Amino acid sequence: MFPLTPSNIAQTLGHGSRLGCRGTTSAVIIGAAAIALFAFARTPADAAENAALMAQEQHACAVVLGLDPSGDRYDTCIRSLDRSLSEWDQSRLVQTDRSACAQKELQPGTPAFAVCMVNAEQPR
Repeated sequence: MFPLTPSNIAQTLGHGSRLGCRGTTSAVIIGAAAIALFAFARTPADAAENAALMAQEQHACAVVLGLDPSGDRYDTCIRSLDRSLSEWDQSRLVQTDRSACAQKELQPGTPAFAVCMVNAEQPR
């Protein structure tokens, strides 16, 4: 999963590795926006949910962070949030699969557990 830290958020947005007060504040705000999206994000099952998620991403980047929708930083913000949410969603699904296999009393690291994990991912 893509870790959200002030330094890698700032690098994604094109800041240098040394953050001034303004850079640190921006990074913290981006992190807060991403966390807010994580808290409300669900696995998109249809176009309506995709549109709602996209609207939340746009809101976070444009309104919460105040980025110009025609600018490169806005585009980077959208891509970063989209990628992070996708990775978070995937890790959540894997954790659900792991829990389901563990509930069958299968032990991690065994061939039976590996087969269970593969089978759990098949419908997706």
